[in-house]
Amino acid sequence: MLLRWYRIPMAVPTAPSARTQVRRLPERGAYEPAVVHAILDAAFLCHIGFVHDGAPVVLPTGYGRRGDDLYLHGSSASRMLRTLRAGVDLCCTVTILDGLVLARSVFHHSMNYRSVVVFGRATTVEDSVEKLAALAVIANHIAPGRWDAARRPNPHELKATLVLKLPLGEASAKIRTGPPKDEEEDYALPVWAGVLPVRLAFGDPQPDPRLSPGVPPPPRVRG
Repeated sequence: MLLRWYRIPMAVPTAPSARTQVRRLPERGAYEPAVVHAILDAAFLCHIGFVHDGAPVVLPTGYGRRGDDLYLHGSSASRMLRTLRAGVDLCCTVTILDGLVLARSVFHHSMNYRSVVVFGRATTVEDSVEKLAALAVIANHIAPGRWDAARRPNPHELKATLVLKLPLGEASAKIRTGPPKDEEEDYALPVWAGVLPVRLAFGDPQPDPRLSPGVPPPPRVRG
């Protein structure tokens, strides 16, 4: 089983905006682009929150990052994505669970995690060159080298795909690490406490039933 490892880089502190300021347990907040980028690069799925037809909506989707921009994609026929392309305010979140924190008291049970929140407005990628480059970023984020290994979109598929770009100018991270934090008097209780690590693992590749004979999984899929 292969694990997706990560590293949180050190960076020079960056001031948060009014919306990205972490107010609950502010010592867990981080605003440096390098920290935000590292978490986004380690995850696969984000959730986009916005208001659609007067009701709040949360849409899970894949993404890819290039520099200080996040690329999202979906069907051009999607009503919700058409709402996003109109420039509405949105919130994009990513969370990676790293461990279950089991304390001596129920009150202090928690989780170790890395999360990112991005506020902003997405714009449509209209230029065909940038659109292809954005789709390459998304494909290679899912599986490195996949853009060169698979057939690329034809004109019809490209037209049917909507690509949005979300700047990361207003983003923050929140991270919890370490053991439980119990009340001082609870440390003497005969209750096991600690962290149960959680890691994303990849199993053995499962070939498509219609895969042509003699086509092995590429090294980057196996590895």
